[in-house]
Amino acid sequence: MAMKVKELADLVGISVRTLHYYDEIGLLSPEEITDAGYRLYSNDNLEMLQQILFFRELGMPLKEIKQMVNSSSFDKQDALKQHQKMLLEKRSQLDKLIKTVEKSIKHMKGEIQMTNKEKFEGFDFSQNPYEEEARKLWGDKAVDESKAKVAGMSKDAEKVVSEIYLKLAAIRDASPKAEEAQEAIKEWYDCLNNNFGTYSLDAFKGLGQMYVDDQRFTKNIDQYGEGLAKFMCDAMGHFADANKN
Repeated sequence: MAMKVKELADLVGISVRTLHYYDEIGLLSPEEITDAGYRLYSNDNLEMLQQILFFRELGMPLKEIKQMVNSSSFDKQDALKQHQKMLLEKRSQLDKLIKTVEKSIKHMKGEIQMTNKEKFEGFDFSQNPYEEEARKLWGDKAVDESKAKVAGMSKDAEKVVSEIYLKLAAIRDASPKAEEAQEAIKEWYDCLNNNFGTYSLDAFKGLGQMYVDDQRFTKNIDQYGEGLAKFMCDAMGHFADANKN
């Protein structure tokens, strides 16, 4: 039985505007539009919407979802198996994070001792949930080149990234203009340019500003330590301004 757009929105828990937008960009068009202008969605539409929302749950941008589901090789059953695999991996990561939280509570109570490494077990920054925003800001070419570099990044480079975040988290209560802070933020600047693309000083400063302007960035970064996003923003801004002279 066909469903009207409001019925589908209420069933799924998304907005009517979202469904209209999916139609506008050619991602999910209704099976039929009546003479009165009502959008009618079929069971096939519902199955495709489920696929789209699975992809969104895993952080995939709408542009990539559209390319995937419109591909002649797209298979719904294979896609569901892939969703299952990736969601199980996500659950495994969340289980690790929950365990880290539990251990951190006990550590704060003085019941156990945690090493610095144990404090960050479960965090995974290999996936970038902000890729869509990055593409809007810097274009597809820059992001694709960055992703290619990440894909080929060595274990040594991954270790460097982890060490820099730990170093910055450890000194986040100091002045972002202090020599130690500026040395650490230069390591971050060099790491970005060596592994994730080409960042001018202005782009580096702008990236730091996004860390505090976008609450998703702030929440993600502050998992390393409360206030780290603001500290990095200030340190990156000072570094960019100081090195322009």
